[in-house]
Amino acid sequence: MPGDWRPNLGWTVANVVAAVLFAASVAVQINDPDPLPWMAIYGGAAIIALLECTRRVRPVFPALLSVTALGWAATIAPRVIGKVPFAEMFGGFEMKNVGIEESREMYGLLLVALWMAAVALAGWRRGKLPG
Repeated sequence: MPGDWRPNLGWTVANVVAAVLFAASVAVQINDPDPLPWMAIYGGAAIIALLECTRRVRPVFPALLSVTALGWAATIAPRVIGKVPFAEMFGGFEMKNVGIEESREMYGLLLVALWMAAVALAGWRRGKLPG
């Protein structure tokens, strides 16, 4: 029900876990050839997930980050879909080839997009205005 604000421990814990994982993703980008855009998107997701724990995130921010991540993933998808088997992403953590690296990047962006969409939806369901 809009305006019905009830703290949900499960949602809070999920956002803390998401924030930690997104922050870890920021840390591993240090060795990436183009770290800044990746650090920005994962860092933004980490901050928004942490702020969602207070239920004060304006839904427009996670929605914008979700659309940005989804659009970025869509630019990588043609080089990955049907060319890199999903299971190969988990074969090792070293970069075996560019296809595997791009596959990991695309799925990471999709995780950001999905989590930020969930945060935006949660905010809108709480009755916050979209701005």
